[in-house]
Amino acid sequence: MQRNFDLQRGVGGHSRRYSLFELGASYVSISTMSRERRRGVGCRAQGKETAEMAHVLDGTGSVTTVEPTKETRSEEDLDLPWQVVVHNDPVNLMSYVTMVFQRVFGYPREKAERHMLEVHHNGRSILWAGMREPAELYVQQLHGYLLLATLEKVS
Repeated sequence: MQRNFDLQRGVGGHSRRYSLFELGASYVSISTMSRERRRGVGCRAQGKETAEMAHVLDGTGSVTTVEPTKETRSEEDLDLPWQVVVHNDPVNLMSYVTMVFQRVFGYPREKAERHMLEVHHNGRSILWAGMREPAELYVQQLHGYLLLATLEKVS
């Protein structure tokens, strides 16, 4: 919600129009704010990080302190190896795909060409296996080079 109001300033008697925005309950702040008067500035906000609590601004503009929820994943999801799989596409040149494999994974030319030929002949190649987060990063990098890549769990 936006509210407009006029504020009379002391210097020169000029008035200024300001807008006040109220945030809905879906906005969460993870730091505490303190206001401190400074000459000529108005107010200043200083953040102090807290790990134990979060401050939520509700629809009325009041602040409520809540404990943050933690994202939990089963250890099975984190421990299982994940595979980065590249699929064949009729658009990219073989030399381009080889170059991408060298840049993203640091493969020597021979290994990159071997994977490129596997993609060309078999329609897919498993380029890397390991923990989920690095695998997601590799898939994202391959998408940046416009290659079709997926992330699969090892069964």
